[in-house]
Amino acid sequence: MSFSIKKFLPNTLYGRSLLIVALPILLIQILMAYVFYDRHWSKMTDRLSFAVAGEIAIIAERFNDNYNADDFEAVARNVSQSLELLISYEEGATLDHKAVEARSSFRSSYVVRTLQRSMDNEVRRPYIINVPEKKKWVEVVVALDGGLLHISMPERRLFSSSSYIFLLWMLGISLILMGVAVLFMRNQIRPIRRLAVAAERLGKGQEVPLSFKPEGAREVRQAARAFINMHDRIKRQMQQRTAMLAGVSHDLRTPLTRMKLQLEMLGDGQDIKDLKSDIHDMERMVDAYLDFARGEGQEQREVIDLTGLLERCADKARRQNAQVELDVVPVSMSLKPLALERCIDNLIGNAVQYGKNIWISLHYAEDDVSLVIEDDGPGVAEDKYDEVFKPFFRLDSSRNVAKGGVGLGLPIAQDIIHSHGGEISLGKSTHGGLSVTIVLPL
Repeated sequence: MSFSIKKFLPNTLYGRSLLIVALPILLIQILMAYVFYDRHWSKMTDRLSFAVAGEIAIIAERFNDNYNADDFEAVARNVSQSLELLISYEEGATLDHKAVEARSSFRSSYVVRTLQRSMDNEVRRPYIINVPEKKKWVEVVVALDGGLLHISMPERRLFSSSSYIFLLWMLGISLILMGVAVLFMRNQIRPIRRLAVAAERLGKGQEVPLSFKPEGAREVRQAARAFINMHDRIKRQMQQRTAMLAGVSHDLRTPLTRMKLQLEMLGDGQDIKDLKSDIHDMERMVDAYLDFARGEGQEQREVIDLTGLLERCADKARRQNAQVELDVVPVSMSLKPLALERCIDNLIGNAVQYGKNIWISLHYAEDDVSLVIEDDGPGVAEDKYDEVFKPFFRLDSSRNVAKGGVGLGLPIAQDIIHSHGGEISLGKSTHGGLSVTIVLPL
C-alpha cells in the first residue's frame, strides 16, 4: 500500500512541502463545507420552505370555500408587499400534472424537493411546482375546490444567499493563504536548491560560485557553512598534496640529474647500463607521482568534441602498432580536455601493453555518455576490480612491473573521471580481456 502511495507523491522537496501545506487546508475546506451544508444551509432552507408552505396553506384555506374577487385583490396586494408573494386565482380551472415541466439546476432541484416536503406536510392539497428556466422565480399551483391558486415567489424566499457569500469568503481566504504559503515555501526551498547545485558542482570538479553563501533557515545555513568549510578543507588538502609531491619530485630530480651526468662520464659497461635503466625508472616513477598529485589541476572546463578526442587517442595507440577499432557517435560536452585525454591515454596505453587489439565504443543516452574500452589481453580477476584503483597497487605476473607502471594509472584515471562527476568500472570484455566502462553525465 505504501508503494502505491509513494508513486503518486511529488519527487521534489518543494512539491512535497506544498502538499503538506495544501492537503490539510483542502481537508479543512471539505470538512467545513460539509458541516456548513449539513448544519446551516440545509436547515435554513428547510425552515424557509416551511414558512412559505405555511403561508400558502393559509391563503389556500382563506379562498377555498369563500372566493370574492374584491377581497382577493386586497389580500393579493398585502401579500405582495409584505411577503413577496404574487398570487392569482384561475376560477373553474383544474390541475393537470402533465401541463407543467420543471426545469431547474441542482440548487433549484434541492430547493424544490425541500419545498415539496413542506407542501406535503402543510398544504395537503394537490399542487405542482414549476421552476421556469433562466428565471429566479418559483411558481406553485394549488388546486382549490373552485379553481387554481397561482403563487409566484423569488427563490431568495426559499434559501439564504449568505451561504454563498460564506463559501466564497472561505475559498478566497484559502487561496490567499495558499499563495502566501507558496511564496514562503519557495523562499525556504531556494537555499536548499542552491546548496544542492553547489554540492553537485563540487562533485563534478567544478568551481563553487563565489556568490554562494549561507542563507535561509538556521538548519540550512548550518548545512551551507559546513559545506563551505568542507570545500575549503578539500581544496586546501589538494593544494598541500600537490605542493608536497611537487617539492619531493623536484628534490628527487636534482640528484637524479647529477647521477645521470656522472654515469655518462663513466663509460658504457653493463653495470652502467643497469644504473641508467634504474634512474630512468625512478624518473618515470617521479613523473607518475606528480601526475597523481596534480589530479585534475586547475584546468577549466570547455565544450569539446569528445569523438575527436577519442580519435586522437586512437591514433596515438596505432602509432604503437596497436589495432584499434572505433565505434563512436558525434558527442560534444563540457569537459577538461587535457585531463580527460590523459585519462584515456592511460587506459588505452594499459590495453596496448597487455593486448593486441583494442575496441573503443561511445554511446550516449538522455542524461549521460558511456565510453567502453576493451582489449583481448589476459584481463583482471573479478576479486581485484576494486583493488586496482588503490594507489600503488600492482597485480600479479599477468600485469606486473616488468611491463611498466607504478600502480598509479587507474587511480589517476579514476580521479579524473570522478572530478567530472562520472563513474569508472571494470568488467570482463566480450573479446576475452578487460573492459573499462566510463559513464560521464551530460
